[in-house]
Amino acid sequence: MIHWRMYPTREAQAHALANAVVAGLDEALTIRPRALLAVSGGTSPKPFLTQLARLPVAWRDIGITLVDDRWLPDTHADSNARLVSETLLPGAKGAQWLPLVDTSAAPELQVRTLNDTWTHGVPQVCVLGMGEDGHTASLFADAPQWHDAITTHDKFVLVQPQHAPYTRVSWSLSALASSERLLLQIQGKAKRAVLEAAQAQPQDNAISRLIHREGVKIDVFWSEE
Repeated sequence: MIHWRMYPTREAQAHALANAVVAGLDEALTIRPRALLAVSGGTSPKPFLTQLARLPVAWRDIGITLVDDRWLPDTHADSNARLVSETLLPGAKGAQWLPLVDTSAAPELQVRTLNDTWTHGVPQVCVLGMGEDGHTASLFADAPQWHDAITTHDKFVLVQPQHAPYTRVSWSLSALASSERLLLQIQGKAKRAVLEAAQAQPQDNAISRLIHREGVKIDVFWSEE
């Protein structure tokens, strides 16, 4: 089930999304001592992350991680970890940063280590993005790992998309579905049409699989531009 929130500009969308994240974290902290926030990379989240860094949050009680990341050093321009380090972390004083990628290890070993040692649970607040092919996180339907990524009970999966660059580390579909609050940030008419089609009828892409999973609710923050 999805609930649409529509905005005329990216700035308005970013402001509303940042405030929704703060509200979700505040609510989570009323019933537990710590909360986990997962955010997405790419170009679209930058205004939102910058806005979120300016808002009052009990960051010392928050862990911050990524929904997914590319298998790159965190100094690389295409690293999601770099985006977060440049936008959100400077303002999130005292937050615990929990990256997904460690390029000093082999990718398969890193994912196994994450699954074996992760003690932080699933995110209380999870901010997703979506591609025009319907992928969310790095759950690409063209990847050889697609079936495992949407069926495993592991939290993390290794994904090697066939039509997108870089090997990826991603939260699995079941882990995303278990997150307490899912927020989706998208822009433009094309992505709105993709999401509406995914909502109308089950499709073989990640966002449709997530929408039609029993018990899942997603707040969609869409901007026209």
